[in-house]
Amino acid sequence: MTSIETVVFDLDGVLLDSEHVWDEVREELARERGGHWHARAQADMMGMSSVEWSRYMHDVIGLEDAPMQIDAEVVRRMSARYVVDLPLVDGAVAAVRRLAASFRLGLASSSNRELIDSVLAAADLTALFDATVSSEEVARGKPAPDVFIEAARRLEVSTESCAAIEDSGNGIRSARTAGMRVIAIPNARYPPPADALALAHVVIESLDRLTIDVITG
Repeated sequence: MTSIETVVFDLDGVLLDSEHVWDEVREELARERGGHWHARAQADMMGMSSVEWSRYMHDVIGLEDAPMQIDAEVVRRMSARYVVDLPLVDGAVAAVRRLAASFRLGLASSSNRELIDSVLAAADLTALFDATVSSEEVARGKPAPDVFIEAARRLEVSTESCAAIEDSGNGIRSARTAGMRVIAIPNARYPPPADALALAHVVIESLDRLTIDVITG
């Protein structure tokens, strides 16, 4: 059995209580511009790369703007929200610092590169991550494994030597398909489906429970 050398965090829903912010911003934009928002839109887009969800907003929600313009406007609004209130999850900074003392850290996120960099800088965590990957930098977003595989590649480790920290169904599926040990912290606002949660190696309630023993099993 390969020992765990590296921890790869998700961002939205794990370190940042932001899934509802994405939901609010995209719904607001859709309603402003004559789109047809529906109840499953957030669940459908959770884990998608920016290329994928902006195309979804164009093709399915029905916004007339080009996907690239939709992406830019959503990111602009998200950035403005974060400047006013950065919604860090309780214990996020402490958990990252605690694990950085024992493991190399990576981050595999569906957020845009601009948002990843600004959030980590605002939380004073940038220096603790050896590699960060946005799903806009790979071919496919979650639940495809691409973003986690790329994180391991940049860290120069095997995926089997990584533990992934995830909250969503698509994120859990992505990390498990990549071959990582999966620690799930279910998102209270958008809980993962039971079949996805069953793929996790460990399920914990909060970042406070994220210890070295949980990581290594």
